[in-house]
Amino acid sequence: MNVTTCIAHARAVLRSQRGQGTTEYAILVGVLVVIAILAIIAFRGKVSELWSAISNGVNSL
Repeated sequence: MNVTTCIAHARAVLRSQRGQGTTEYAILVGVLVVIAILAIIAFRGKVSELWSAISNGVNSL
């Protein structure tokens, strides 16, 4: 294998890894969003109470 072929192969590998990293990041963000939505739905009452307490605290300033 000559130097030009090695460089071309290295560039191709780097490009594919960059795309793979972006895809993994997008999947991770999607999973975290789904978990956040499920947590908000599951703890809707507590979130509402917390929001009211924060609102009352800010209004009392």
